[in-house]
Order: sequence, then C-alpha cells, then structure tokens
Amino acid sequence: MKNIAAALVKAQRAFGPALKTNTNPHFRSKYADLSAVIEAVIDGLNGAGIALMQHSHECSDGVIVETVFVHESGETLSAGKLHVPASKHDAQGYGSALTYAR
Repeated sequence: MKNIAAALVKAQRAFGPALKTNTNPHFRSKYADLSAVIEAVIDGLNGAGIALMQHSHECSDGVIVETVFVHESGETLSAGKLHVPASKHDAQGYGSALTYAR
C-alpha cells in the first residue's frame, strides 16, 4: 500500500478540472460527463504509474461496478463496489445503469 499511496498523492497534484461542458435540461444545470472526468485525471494517474480499471460484476437487477487503481509496483487499491439498479430490465436499462455507475 506504500507505493500506490505515494503515487496517488503525486497523481492528485497533476489532476486538472473536470470541465462542465454538458447541460442537463431537466435541472437546467451544467455537468462534466464521464469522458471529461476521465480526461481530467488520466494523465496524472498514468504519469504516477497508476492504471485506472473498472470491472463490472454480475447482478440480476442492475449493474455493479468496481473501480480499481493498479500501480506499476503491483499494488492495487479498490474504491469498492457500487450497485446501481436498472430502471428497465432490457439493454437500454442496463446500459444506462452502467453509465451512471462508472
């Protein structure tokens, strides 16, 4: 845990802002989409020797996504598993839940 902890501190110093370029018409608010969030952190993570991985796990009523940081030393850090229920039990419902979970 020593190597990945130090690398995460280094990476965090290099993070940029997640630009809020999209608008939610329902709430009339701006937000940063998934690609903007990843773009804000990926160079900092990679520069510190950290890969970002997201694993999906089987679930009958939605999706479960686990975010894992893997350091070049072999150390890993899991951010835990997040369960998001699917609003509809079809491809669109599961796809939407997966996007929210990520």
